[in-house]
Amino acid sequence: MIELSLIGIGTGNPQHMTLQAIDALNAQDLILIPNKGGGKDDLAGLRREICHQAIKGNGPRIVEFSLPVRDETIRDYRKRVDDWHDAIAEIWWQNISTHLPDGGKAGFLVWGDPSLYDSTMRIADRLQQRADLKLTVIPGITSIQALTAAHAIPLNEIGAPFTITTGRQLREKGWPDSADTLVIMLDGQCSFQSIAPQGVEIYWTAYAGMENQISLSGPLSEMRDEIIRTRATARAEHGWIMDIYLLRRRMV
Repeated sequence: MIELSLIGIGTGNPQHMTLQAIDALNAQDLILIPNKGGGKDDLAGLRREICHQAIKGNGPRIVEFSLPVRDETIRDYRKRVDDWHDAIAEIWWQNISTHLPDGGKAGFLVWGDPSLYDSTMRIADRLQQRADLKLTVIPGITSIQALTAAHAIPLNEIGAPFTITTGRQLREKGWPDSADTLVIMLDGQCSFQSIAPQGVEIYWTAYAGMENQISLSGPLSEMRDEIIRTRATARAEHGWIMDIYLLRRRMV
């Protein structure tokens, strides 16, 4: 039997690791680390550093594997993602069955928290459909928490709701009616450009929680171009970028 643990590791800062996550890492027989390549191998490096700091003694075996690339020629977004997840699940299974042929405990380090705009649990579900597998999920600090901490702001206004959504949704559907505070994730196109900036504050952070964290905030009408420039510079310097931002309408 395979015992699969999805371990939330926070946003790249080893100090974000919970005691539960550290215990889980030390309990594994095998830890699998994805390597996205294309300038993103320092993400694998951060996972290795977390393992180095958190694991005591000899610890579990650590194996890196290459992630497949999503096929952008598939026009239907849902099918494109589903096919990609199928391919990832196959690679997971190949590595687990190769390195744990008689069963054991395998762990994946999940950026942030496994529940928040992350597909690791969906991929794990594919494995549960093909093998005798017990799944355990360890929560982690999210990029939303790191964002609000970076700016020292509350996530919501008093008694008010907020909405978590994606850049694609903001571009295609506009500001939802559900709340005056939005948290935007998975946005590679600076989708705040698609909304009217008047009366909107933006709180933007890249590499949230990491050593090279960058944070900018202010009226969207004044900060829009600066954020775009800063983001482009940071991406060119590092070869990749992960950012998140909060938009808030101010009552006039």
